[in-house]
Amino acid sequence: MQRTRDKDEMLNNFIAAFKYLRAHKECNENIGVVGFCFGGYIGNMMAALVPELKAAIPYYGGQPPTEYVKDIQCPLLLHFAELDQRVNEGWSQYESDLKMHNKEYSVHFYQDANHGFHNDTTPRYDKEAAQFSWSKTIEFFKLHLK
Repeated sequence: MQRTRDKDEMLNNFIAAFKYLRAHKECNENIGVVGFCFGGYIGNMMAALVPELKAAIPYYGGQPPTEYVKDIQCPLLLHFAELDQRVNEGWSQYESDLKMHNKEYSVHFYQDANHGFHNDTTPRYDKEAAQFSWSKTIEFFKLHLK
C-alpha cells in the first residue's frame, strides 16, 4: 500500500503531526523522531525541514538531498545494516555533507545485518543488532529529549 502513496504527502503528514504535538500544552516541546526504512527517510527529511526537532534516529533510511543537509539542526543517530547496499550507497555523500556543515551525528553499521534487521516479522531480523540499536536509540532520546 505504501508504494501507492505520494512520499511528499506522507512527509507532510509527519510534519503536521509534529506541529500538532507542539501545539498542545501537555507536550514539553522536546520531540524527536525515529523511523525504519521509509520512516528512516522521513526521519532524515524531518531533521532537515523541521528546525525545532530535537533528535532524529533514522534506521536504514534514505538520505535527504545534499542541498537539505545544511538545514539540519538536531543531532542524528543513524543506524545502517552492513549488507544493505541500496541504502548504504548514499551514505558516503551524506556523511561528507554532514561533516562539511558541521552537523552533530553518530552512526552505527551493524555487521552481517540486512535492511530491516529490526523487524522481527521477517527472516532478516537480527535480534542482537535490534536489541543493541534499540538501547542506543533510547539512550539518545534520553540525552536529547530532556
